[in-house]
Amino acid sequence: MKKNVLVISSSPRKGGNSDTLCDEFIKGAQSAGHNTEKIFLRDKKIHYCTGCGVCYNTKKCSQKDDMDEILDKMIAANVIVLATPVYFYTMCGQLKTMIDRCCSRYTQIVNKDFYYIITAADPMPEAVERVINEFGGFMDCLTDPVEKDSINGLGVWNKGDINGKEILHEAFIKGKNI
Repeated sequence: MKKNVLVISSSPRKGGNSDTLCDEFIKGAQSAGHNTEKIFLRDKKIHYCTGCGVCYNTKKCSQKDDMDEILDKMIAANVIVLATPVYFYTMCGQLKTMIDRCCSRYTQIVNKDFYYIITAADPMPEAVERVINEFGGFMDCLTDPVEKDSINGLGVWNKGDINGKEILHEAFIKGKNI
């Protein structure tokens, strides 16, 4: 069955390590015939949630930025990939801001498969545990999400450190096998 795959790359660097893993995942998904789209958060205007409460009753955010478009795509997708570099053992601020802004329509993000792409300078697997737990907090608020897999690029700091690593092939295979 052909799926709509939405990859949300929060790397501040185009072609950064987590962004490169996103591209490999996409190549794998495309090779299996799936529709793919990548949103590069760096190119989007997303304001912080102000906690105004307008969305509680209206299901619409009072702010006018790119978040409505992103939410439309998240709701339409079958598969959502959340990708982040690790900063101080947590997800990057760009992705956290986007997740916070899902407040107005998170109840419409239903029955989605989720994959995580995480990169960290620290080579130890424990380096990404907190980020996976943070993603779990988001999943706990959604209806019937399925956490499928996490693709963890460890020991990569500088742009391009991911090149030549086996994890690139793993990202391709996981994309192909969604």
